[in-house]
Amino acid sequence: MSEHRQPPGPDVRPDREEGAAVRERPATRTPRLFRVLLHNDDYTSMEFVVEVLVRHFEKTTTEATQIMLQVHHAGYGVAGTYTRDEAETRVERVSAEARGEGFPLVLSVEPE
Repeated sequence: MSEHRQPPGPDVRPDREEGAAVRERPATRTPRLFRVLLHNDDYTSMEFVVEVLVRHFEKTTTEATQIMLQVHHAGYGVAGTYTRDEAETRVERVSAEARGEGFPLVLSVEPE
């Protein structure tokens, strides 16, 4: 009985060991990152913004205060950088909480 081998396909390369073949893995890409921005308004309290940054964006009170002041003085500040799904989820959660508290806090997502 003779051994019949087919040549490896385009995504399979022979390994150094006799008779073994290894599938090539497609190159994985690092997911694109997006920044979550907080925008200034005249109604949302500074305390609420600090609380949101601590609770939803894992900032220390000091970091949250610095970001809040950036928002207050420059008109916007970066709350964090995440994958698209994570950024959009955080925006939805924070926006819903802000509405529930009666604040018109505006957040947006932009590519890094």
